[in-house]
Amino acid sequence: MNFKIIDRTRAWDGYCKIDVYQLQHDRFDGTQSTIVEREILERGHAVAVLPYDPVRDEVVLIEQFRPGTISVNADNPAMPVWLTEIVAGIIEDGESAEDVARRETMEEAGCKIVGPLELISHYYVTPGCSSETVTLYYGQVDATHAGGLHGLDEEGEDIRVFTVPAEECIAMLQNGQLCNAMTTIAVQWLILNRDRMRQNCGV
Repeated sequence: MNFKIIDRTRAWDGYCKIDVYQLQHDRFDGTQSTIVEREILERGHAVAVLPYDPVRDEVVLIEQFRPGTISVNADNPAMPVWLTEIVAGIIEDGESAEDVARRETMEEAGCKIVGPLELISHYYVTPGCSSETVTLYYGQVDATHAGGLHGLDEEGEDIRVFTVPAEECIAMLQNGQLCNAMTTIAVQWLILNRDRMRQNCGV
């Protein structure tokens, strides 16, 4: 299956960038599509980390305001505007995904990742309209002193850090408190791999 880009124009070049594509692609019946025009959000690529302390059996979570939730909340006030999440950040020029994972875990949660990272998933966020991907890792941390307020003032961050026992975190997923994809995927992975992580630490 092939596709052809006929034209690409930068329509917006701000915090987020929007490119307008005109393209054609092969169809499953062997024919060619008509020329399709689509706006694509070019936000960059993100890294997310599940900071988990297997010794204490605790997950480090963060809570912060997310402007993308405003219009949804206006129509459905049950949907939160301050989201409970795991650590995440955008890959900057010259950084590797693992560099970002370690940097963001310290900046957003005040925790240092111990040992190697384990890849959970690399996935498209919303490929119908955005090029963004997320590289999602598990990172072992010592959650003994995790908590408080974190984030960079120059980036407008106001992040509350807190820890929950793994069982409580899993319950948060089951009752709908966790309503963003990267956190949902991470906690589902934890359900499958928690015993292994604890056994690796001799617990």
